[in-house]
Amino acid sequence: MEEVSAEAFQSEDKAELIDQMMTQYGQEILHLAYSYVNSKEIAEDLTQEIFIKCYNSLHTFKGKSKLRTWLWQIAINHCKDYLKSWYYKNVTQAENEKLFDKAQAISVEQAFIQKDEDEKLVNAIMDLPVKYREVIFLFYFEDLTIKELATLIGINQNTIKTRLKRAKELLKKRLEGN
Repeated sequence: MEEVSAEAFQSEDKAELIDQMMTQYGQEILHLAYSYVNSKEIAEDLTQEIFIKCYNSLHTFKGKSKLRTWLWQIAINHCKDYLKSWYYKNVTQAENEKLFDKAQAISVEQAFIQKDEDEKLVNAIMDLPVKYREVIFLFYFEDLTIKELATLIGINQNTIKTRLKRAKELLKKRLEGN
């Protein structure tokens, strides 16, 4: 799909622009939100709130970064704000749902083994502290570079590398322990 153009921001139709952004980036933002909150319903709510926030902030986009980077920065900040909120800290979370349930054309036994391993990996990732979970998700599942991660999260590249290394160590310990 083609990147939303800078000229589109000059148009009067904000609703059409936000609709185009939701179509292009909605699933990515949903997955990103899920990686923070580990709940499909809450991730869907946060995704809607993120696009509302983007709609209200379209006038602030200056074109100095890619639209995707701007949108992701809003999404990351919104998810972090949610995790700091009273609601998140005081309301019981729904049971974890599995985001990465892939249908595979292999034998039933192999599919069961693969699903079990995938669930263990997803659970181990979701059990990581947020600062490690976000770098693992963005680096491995969204294929962002260290530099892009540093810009997006707003921390130094060496800190990103350290968090990735530490997250992998924690995952290895958790997965070997199972």
